[in-house]
Amino acid sequence: MSTLLSDGGAVLTRQLQKARHAPALLILTQTMPVAMLLFFGYVFGSALAMPGSDYRQFLVPGLLAATAANGLMAGMFTASQDAHRGVMDRFRTLPMSRSAVPLGQTAADLVTTGISMVPLILVGLAMGWRAENGLPGALGAFGVLLLFRFATAWVGTYLGLLSKSEEAAGQLAGATFVLPMLSSAYLPTAGLPGWLRTLAEWNPISAVATAVRALCGNAGGEAAAGAAWPVAHPIAGALLWSLALLALFVPAATRRFARGLD
Repeated sequence: MSTLLSDGGAVLTRQLQKARHAPALLILTQTMPVAMLLFFGYVFGSALAMPGSDYRQFLVPGLLAATAANGLMAGMFTASQDAHRGVMDRFRTLPMSRSAVPLGQTAADLVTTGISMVPLILVGLAMGWRAENGLPGALGAFGVLLLFRFATAWVGTYLGLLSKSEEAAGQLAGATFVLPMLSSAYLPTAGLPGWLRTLAEWNPISAVATAVRALCGNAGGEAAAGAAWPVAHPIAGALLWSLALLALFVPAATRRFARGLD
């Protein structure tokens, strides 16, 4: 365990130093969610009405959940780039734990995500969003978001290691942008057609977004009648989705890293 932590810490440090030398990427990851908040909040917000609440109270937790889900995209980019540029091969020649490399990469993503969520939260506060349940609820929501981000980063790492090229990983990562659209991140699912509502409510992003709303006391924190189990029990649903993804993809990504490119 101590070897895993020390080796993982070394990879974590490498990834953070790499991120520091790519400021454009950091700026993009911080400004994109803010730009979406301003666009959805002011363009759509004037046309959408939430019963008893401002649309922005519903939107901010949804955007936070969508940001957490972007671990899928970030994990694919990082793992595919390192795999196809020979970095993973060099790591495999070193006397280090096989799970340390994907662990360090996903942990570094978690650190940068925690930082990148700060501007989004600050802009949300400036637009009138509030965590109505106080600091404990806000901290609980932040914990749910980080756990989900950690899980999706492992999924992305596995898919990135599985990809045949950086270009293929980039195309697949770009396609994941649609996943928050098929959830309750931006709109309630109650008004969707039956099959689409079922698909959206079983999307893990819906459970996470609803859990954040429930913990923060925002609109949309209570599931509509007939909602699927993960949305009807959002905190439990969000935790179970995250733990299930970790249980599946941590060993899968570790085995894939150990095998190398086929």
